[in-house]
Amino acid sequence: MSRTITSETKHSVFSDFKEITKVRLSVSVVFSSIAGYLLGVETVDYKTLLLLTFGGYFMVGASNAFNQIIEKDLDALMDRTKNRPIPAGRMSVTTAFIIATIFTVLGITILYTINPQTAMFGAISIFLYTCAYTPLKTKTPLSVFVGAIPGAIPFMLGWVAATNDFGIEPGTLFAIQFFWQFPHFWAIGWFLFEDYKKGGFFMLPTGKQNKGTAVQTIMYTIWTILVSIIPAFGFTGRLYLTPISALIVFLLGIGMLYFAIQLYKKMSVIAAKQLMLASVSYITLLQIVYVLDKFIR
Repeated sequence: MSRTITSETKHSVFSDFKEITKVRLSVSVVFSSIAGYLLGVETVDYKTLLLLTFGGYFMVGASNAFNQIIEKDLDALMDRTKNRPIPAGRMSVTTAFIIATIFTVLGITILYTINPQTAMFGAISIFLYTCAYTPLKTKTPLSVFVGAIPGAIPFMLGWVAATNDFGIEPGTLFAIQFFWQFPHFWAIGWFLFEDYKKGGFFMLPTGKQNKGTAVQTIMYTIWTILVSIIPAFGFTGRLYLTPISALIVFLLGIGMLYFAIQLYKKMSVIAAKQLMLASVSYITLLQIVYVLDKFIR
């Protein structure tokens, strides 16, 4: 009996740790950083790649933990978040703060061992997510714009880790992920609209599930597609995309645009969920295409 209880307790503690640091989200962010690193590097240094992986994970985990500390009372109001470790009472604020602080120190220290610029952008990401995006979510729909900045840093961060330089190439990677976040988060804001309303979060650009929000979603999807194929035209330094790969990325973008238009036509929760899934597929496949294009050509 005691063995079973111990096992369940360990499982619960481990699950809560994963939840407070949002492991799945952290892994997707690390994936973006690795893609950016592979695009920027001349010769892959596996030690740097490992440091970037752990540094990126700690950086995102810290941001998520701080976010859940700040929003603990609001999380308790929403069905989606009421079972998180803090509002559910399984983890104290002190424990969460210790985890967040340790992750911050580890993340910035590890990224600094790669190069100072990488650590600087990592620190900026944590600061903006925690001190700007999180408090603004209950104040204004512009919070999505602010949140898109730290959200766009990881793709760019990988390039900076590889080159110790910020220029047109990482700037382009930043722009791709920046514009992409608007249709992605507005889709989430649409299908979780009622739940977000319980917590007082303003996520949609017009504040409502209406045509205005749907039109802006379409427009930012188009911007995302256009920015994503710019490297094919030779304006972005060492970041180059062959015409074939640019065509693949463009077609992937048309796929996402189709679902954005469907949201406009149907104005439904199902259409919003489909757009969200399409957006996740788009950014993941785009990064894979970019990396394969570099190493195959």
